[in-house]
Amino acid sequence: MKVKVLHVFKTYFPDPVGGIQEVIKQIALSTNTHNIESKIFALSPAPEPKTLIYKEGQVIREKSWLCPASCDLGGLSSLKKFKELVEWCDLVHYQFPWPFADILHLISDVKKPSVMSYQSDIVRQRFLGKLYNPLLRQMLSSMDAVIASSPVYAKTSKILTKYVPPEKLKVIPNGIIDYKDKHISNESENAILKKFNINNKYVLSIGALRYYKGLHTLVDASSEIDAKVIIAGSGPQEKYLKKQAEHIKTTNINFIGHITDEEKIVLLRNCSVYALPSHVRSEAFGMVLVEASMFGKPMVCCEINSGPSYININKETGLTVPPENPKEFSKAVNALLNKDISIDYGKAARNRYEKHFSGEALGRAYSNLYKELLDTNT
Repeated sequence: MKVKVLHVFKTYFPDPVGGIQEVIKQIALSTNTHNIESKIFALSPAPEPKTLIYKEGQVIREKSWLCPASCDLGGLSSLKKFKELVEWCDLVHYQFPWPFADILHLISDVKKPSVMSYQSDIVRQRFLGKLYNPLLRQMLSSMDAVIASSPVYAKTSKILTKYVPPEKLKVIPNGIIDYKDKHISNESENAILKKFNINNKYVLSIGALRYYKGLHTLVDASSEIDAKVIIAGSGPQEKYLKKQAEHIKTTNINFIGHITDEEKIVLLRNCSVYALPSHVRSEAFGMVLVEASMFGKPMVCCEINSGPSYININKETGLTVPPENPKEFSKAVNALLNKDISIDYGKAARNRYEKHFSGEALGRAYSNLYKELLDTNT
């Protein structure tokens, strides 16, 4: 029997997005092979056309009228469409945080089995978080299951430990379908390496240049790292980081800006070490580490009691160091650059990806949970 799942989040492709939208995509794609049909409900500032057809499923969009504190708000049409989609589905899957989804769920008095993927605590907007807390508690209590993306986050989130009963709290890591072996011609690969002036070993960091990525630590550490450091991506911290690099007069760091999917594959294939210096719990998981693991790369990250040190196991798949400590960070990177142990770490990272973070693991875990909840509620 086919299971129909409605995924709910504030925005979706092709609007400007972040990691949670990719999480939804990967869940929908990986569960398709388990006889699960997905639809995705989201808001958009310009929802024309209102329905998009993607491989992972239909995307149904309504108008986003306001976006205070990064919280898209819809109107009555979004409530009406949401109710129609709830009638269609067997189960509703929400992504946290999006307070407007809580309002939709509670006003609509949803009776279908419901799950929430709890992606991150509210870290920066603490005052608004306190105002939101009563609504969040009501939403959490109405869920049949709440999913944390790592055991460490399930144990260290004050919200999860305080408001979610242990029998409802599940752990399913975010994952991604393997694209490591996607074909890229030798000519294209060589052209990409030439474009970024790569002819030797290098350390790679990819992602939006946001405050919580801790890239100021990597910039400070770069002058002591025995290889070129490549930072790919753009974002609000870009000017600050470039000024920082100029100020310390580091010579082996290269900001390459936004990259294509093909360039990303080539850079991951050829890097020696992957670096993620995120220093606060806003980095709740760290999907880029899953991608580095997919490519069998040793990693260096910081211990911040969240997802990164669950993906990257210290002295097994790479090294973890204290946050905002350039000296320790450069020391760890150099250890992986200069020792054969990095080969073993890379192999272990790939094995860990296949076991915990692959498309197969993701699809199996979510399809089992969906079917378990439906069996329990029939």
